[in-house]
Formats: sequence, structure tokens, C-alpha cells
Amino acid sequence: MNEHPTVKRLRVLGYLEAISWLLLLFIAMPLKYIWDMPLMVRYVGWAHGILFILYCLHLLLAKGILRWSFGKMVLGGVAAFFPFGTLWFDKKIERSEQVVQRS
Repeated sequence: MNEHPTVKRLRVLGYLEAISWLLLLFIAMPLKYIWDMPLMVRYVGWAHGILFILYCLHLLLAKGILRWSFGKMVLGGVAAFFPFGTLWFDKKIERSEQVVQRS
């Protein structure tokens, strides 16, 4: 599949954001609340926040470059607020890219 570089970057950011959420939830938070080691939350939380912001900014970029509809951009933004929502949106992008390529 020959994807636009903007879509590739958005997909990578979505996967990284989901992984950082997993690290935050299942490694950093237990370290903080069970073993009283809060430092990991600071770093993983910071990385997760940066990835979230980059993902949302990249949605704006994709809307401009790829002429996505406002609704599609908003859907991607709302999906980012839910656990693994970026992965769900990634599958939606992948399906729509396949439909466009067939046409």
C-alpha cells in the first residue's frame, strides 16, 4: 500500500501514543502507587503528553494537506481521548485509504 507520508506519520504517532498509554497505566502508575516510586510517572506521563499533542497537531496537518473533512479530523481527535482510540482511528484510515486506491 502506497500511503501518503502524512498518513504514515499519523499512524506511527497513533501507535506510539497507545504504547505510551500502556506504559503509563501498567508500569509507571503501579510503580508510583504500589511501590512508592513516582519518578517514572513524570517521564512516561511527559512523553505520553507530548505524543498526544503531536498526534492532535498532525491531525490538523493531515486535514490541510490531504483535504480531510472537518468531521474526520474531529473523529480522530475524539478518538485520541479514549484508550486505544488512535488504533481504532488508524484502522478507519486504513480502510478509507484502501477504498480510495481501488477507485
